[in-house]
Amino acid sequence: MKIRVLGSSAGGGFPQWNCGCANCAGLRRGAIRAVARTQESVAVGAQPNGGWLVINASPDIGRQIESFPPLHPRGLRHSPVCGIVLTNGDLDHCLGLLCLREDQPLVVFATERVWSSFAESNALSRTLRRYPGHVEWRRLVLGVEQRVDLGGDFGPTFTLMPLEVPGKVPLHLRGAATHAEDNIGLLVKETRSNVAMLYLSNVGEKFSGVESLLSNADCIFFDGTFWTSDELIRLGVGSRRAEDMAHWPLSGNDGSLALLERFPDRRRVLIHINNTNPILREDSPERRRVDQSGVVVAEDGLEIDL
Repeated sequence: MKIRVLGSSAGGGFPQWNCGCANCAGLRRGAIRAVARTQESVAVGAQPNGGWLVINASPDIGRQIESFPPLHPRGLRHSPVCGIVLTNGDLDHCLGLLCLREDQPLVVFATERVWSSFAESNALSRTLRRYPGHVEWRRLVLGVEQRVDLGGDFGPTFTLMPLEVPGKVPLHLRGAATHAEDNIGLLVKETRSNVAMLYLSNVGEKFSGVESLLSNADCIFFDGTFWTSDELIRLGVGSRRAEDMAHWPLSGNDGSLALLERFPDRRRVLIHINNTNPILREDSPERRRVDQSGVVVAEDGLEIDL
């Protein structure tokens, strides 16, 4: 299994266009040790002549594809992207679909809840219905494994298992009742090599069975959005706590980093990192704490071979 981080930041990217926090302002001035990041998306593949699965279609998807030659067309009209998986309905995860509106068939994996809110409650989604079969939706059912054919010489060697993970409804559907399908994690397996990637980029809180999931994955991508619960409040850039936004903070005895430290034999990567998070600064005490734990802070372009 080959994994390429196309984007590693939370919604808005880093720097965020309307943010003048110390991180964003410092990056613009070149005054801090940090690198720019686009919004979260990951590509997964296995074979040189095979296709790729993209997890989450961020608004930056066009330049993310251009940044990674294996995703470039191999013909006059072609894309190696064999499928796009949506882990929730947040705009930073699905708006990129509209940026792929050109005359190219797409396969989208999503829960019924996420797909219906995108395709049925959104007039702009009509741009992806230019002809029959423009977009093929494949329903993800919680706890049910599904095969994915990425082409190549060995047939459908990947499987997807959608997992229930604490989350929330997207901001544009605020007020709607929450549902188990609003936010999912993914267990992605390559059946020939028997390796597995666990993808949990949005985790609202610790949940039953998370330790078992972590122990059964070779590589873990985990929600790295906020360092502390009151990060936005302390900086004066927001009024909500991390938990109010369905993100489990990293720091503290009950933080997610303490949990990840219990699995030192796994490859552990933090992704979906908010522009305010001090771990973006490569010389910050918080970043040193993460580095010392053996956990990796994702950057755009990070590649992992399993």
